[in-house]
Amino acid sequence: MQPLERYAPLVDDFDAFREACDRPLPSVVRVNTLKASVDRARDALDAEGVAYEATDWHPGVLRLEERGPGTSWPYFHGWLHGQEEVSVLPALALDPRPGEVVWDACAAPGSKTTQIADLMDDQGVLVGNDNNLGRLSALRHNAERLGITNLAVTNQDARNFSFKPFGDRTDDEKRIEAFDRALVDAPCSCEGTIRKNPDALDRWTLDHVESVAGIQKGILRRAVQATRPGGTVVYSTCTFAPEENEAVLDHVVGEEPCELVAWDAPAGFETDPGITEWDSEEYDPSVELAHRVYPHRNDTGGFFCAKLEVAE
Repeated sequence: MQPLERYAPLVDDFDAFREACDRPLPSVVRVNTLKASVDRARDALDAEGVAYEATDWHPGVLRLEERGPGTSWPYFHGWLHGQEEVSVLPALALDPRPGEVVWDACAAPGSKTTQIADLMDDQGVLVGNDNNLGRLSALRHNAERLGITNLAVTNQDARNFSFKPFGDRTDDEKRIEAFDRALVDAPCSCEGTIRKNPDALDRWTLDHVESVAGIQKGILRRAVQATRPGGTVVYSTCTFAPEENEAVLDHVVGEEPCELVAWDAPAGFETDPGITEWDSEEYDPSVELAHRVYPHRNDTGGFFCAKLEVAE
C-alpha cells in the first residue's frame, strides 16, 4: 500500500487530499517583527517588485508568487524568514510571553524557535536544544540574522535534558530549574512534508513509524517533567500517522501529570480534530482537542498540533 492510502478513512475528500499532496508547496515568509513591522516589510517587498499575497489568517505570513524567500534584501537583513506556512501554528499555540523561560526541545534549524523569540519580544530566556550538532549551526545563523539575543543553545538528547548547564550561576543570576512553556516539534516520519520533499515516502516503513514514536514519547514526557506546574507544553509533528500523534499524547497523559487543553486555530485556518481510535487501538477522548492539518484544507503541508497543561 502507498503510505498515504492508509489515511483514506480519516480524510473526508481523499481525492482532493491526494491531489494537494502532489502539488508543489507555496513559497512562504514570516515577517520578523523584532526588526520590522508587517507594513514596513510589505512596503520593502513592494519596492523590490516581489509579488506576494498575505494569508487570510495571519497578516505577517506572506505567500510569495515567484521568487524564493532568500532572494531579497529584506530577507538578507532579517526582516523576513522563510517558514512553511503550517509550521507557524505551534508557536501560536504555545503563546510565549516576554520575560518567560521557554524551551524548544527540537529546535534546529530554527524557524519555530525564532518565531517564539519574536513573540517573546526577545525578552526572557529561550533555550533552543537539538541533539544534532551540525543542525545547530543553522539555528545560530538564523538567530543572528534575525537579531535574536535571548537564545541559549544546547546540544542534548531531549529525552534526558538536564538543567545542569544552567545551574552553576552566582546568586545575582537567575537559575533555571523549570520552564514556563515548552515546545516539542518532534522528529517524525515526515509524511506531511511530501509537497516539498517528494521523496519523503520512498523509504517509509511502519517499523520506522513505530520506532520514532518511542522517541517522541520520551521527549514529550521530559518536556512535561521540565515544565512548571500550570505551565504549557505544545506537541507537534509533520506526519499524519496516529501512532506518532494521538498515540503519543495518549501515552504521555497516562504517564505524566498533564492534560490536553483546547486551543483555537487562527480564524480562517481549517483543521480537523484528533482521532480517538485507530487500527483497533482506542485513545483518551481528550486527544480530540488536538488539531490535524490536511494539505487540501489550506493549501499547506500536513501537520499535527496539540496543547497540554502541566498539573498544578
